[in-house]
Amino acid sequence: MLDLLVIGAGLAGLQAAITAAQAGARVRLIAKGLSATHWAAGTVDVLGYAPAAEGAAPALVQRPLDMIAGVPAPHPYSLLGREGVASALDSFVALTHELGVPYEGSANGGNLLLPSPVGAPRPAFLAPRAQRGGDLSRPEPMLIVGFQGMRDFYPELIAANLNKQGFAARAAFLPLSLLNSQHDRNSVQLAHGLDDAATAARLGAELKRLLKPGERIGLPAILGLANHLGVLDDLRTQTGAVIFEIPTLPPSVPGIRLHAALRKHVEALGVRVEIGMEGIGFHAEGDAEGDAGNIQWVETSTSARPLKHRAAKYLLATGGILGGGFNSNHLGRVWEVIFDLPLTVPQQRHQWFQPQFLDPQGHPVFRGGVAVNGDWQPLKGDGTPVYRNLWAAGGLLAGGDYIQERSLEGVAIASGRAAATRLLQAA
Repeated sequence: MLDLLVIGAGLAGLQAAITAAQAGARVRLIAKGLSATHWAAGTVDVLGYAPAAEGAAPALVQRPLDMIAGVPAPHPYSLLGREGVASALDSFVALTHELGVPYEGSANGGNLLLPSPVGAPRPAFLAPRAQRGGDLSRPEPMLIVGFQGMRDFYPELIAANLNKQGFAARAAFLPLSLLNSQHDRNSVQLAHGLDDAATAARLGAELKRLLKPGERIGLPAILGLANHLGVLDDLRTQTGAVIFEIPTLPPSVPGIRLHAALRKHVEALGVRVEIGMEGIGFHAEGDAEGDAGNIQWVETSTSARPLKHRAAKYLLATGGILGGGFNSNHLGRVWEVIFDLPLTVPQQRHQWFQPQFLDPQGHPVFRGGVAVNGDWQPLKGDGTPVYRNLWAAGGLLAGGDYIQERSLEGVAIASGRAAATRLLQAA
C-alpha cells in the first residue's frame, strides 16, 4: 500500500510529494488537471500587500518575512512563523537552482517590483532569473519589445504605463515572422520555437539593432522552454544588455517551466504522477461513534467504473474556490468537492461579496476555506480532526485571500512542506 496519496498537482501538492518522497515514503500524486502555475506570472509571492484597514487601500509590503509574525490566525503563516516560511523558501530556491530553473530574490530580502503585463509595478518575493532583470529599482531605462500580430502582449501599453509612474521606457516592434512562419501562434508555441539556436540568433541580431546605449530589454515571456537559460544567456551575449521577461496573459510560459521541472524531479524520486484524475468520492471508517475515523480510499472518475486509490495517509491540495477545490450553488452552499470538509466560507449568497467589485477589503467568499490545527489536519466545528489520516495544504486553507494579498505561492510552498513533514511524523 502507498504511504501517501497527494491530491492536487500545484505548488503545494508538488512540494508535499517531494518532501515525503525525499524522506523515503511511497507516494503517488493525482490531480484533476493542470495547476495554477500555468496561469500565474511564474513568480513566488510571499506577501505583497498588508491587509487593508476599514476604508483604506492595502499597503505595499516592503519586507514580507518581517511581517509574518504579525499575521493573525487562522492564516497559515500564523502556524508556520517566520522561520517556517523562510526555511521552506530557502529550500525551494536551492531546488530550483539544482533543477535548472533558478529563482532569485532581492539582495536585501525585500519584495522585488516587476512590471506586470500592463506595466504596473507588481510585488514579488522570488522571481525566475529571466524576470529578475526587470526589477523597477534598477536605474537602466527599458526597451519593451513586442512582435507584430502576437496576441496578449502590448509593449506600447506597458511602456506608457511605466512612464506615467516615473520609470523610463519605450516600445518597439519586430515582425512575428522572425520567430515563426505561422501567424497564429500562442506564447507556448513561440517559446518552443526559440529553443532553436538559429531562431534565437536572428532575434538577438534584431534586438541589438534596436538597442540604445544603457538600455535593458524587456520581452514577452517566451524565451525558450527546454533550453530557456541557454536562450537567455545567448541573447544577453549578443546584445551586451540585460534581458528580462515580462509575463503575458495565460498560458504562462514561466509557470510551465517551473511545473515541468518540479514534476520531472518528483517523478525521479519515484512518485507516480497521474493527471486527469477527478476525485468524486471516498470511504472512511471509524472505531466508534464520534471517532474521527480513517479514510480507506478515494475514488476518481473513469470512462467505466470509478477507480479506487488506497493509501495509509492522504494530503489534500486541490485549491480553493478559484482553483476548483470548492464548488457552490445558487442556494448559497459552498462545499469542498472530495471529502465535503467543513468550510469557513459563508453559507449565504448575500455574504459572499462586498458591494464594490474592487473593494480593498476583498470578498469573504475568497477568505474562507478549510480550518486546520497545528498538525495541518482539517477540523470539525468542535476543533477536532475530521479524519485521522487526512492533512491539507495550499490555497484551500482558511485565513486569507491569497491572490489579493499576493501570498498564494508562499503559502503553497511553505504549507505543503510543513504538512508533509507533520504527516510523516504521525503514527
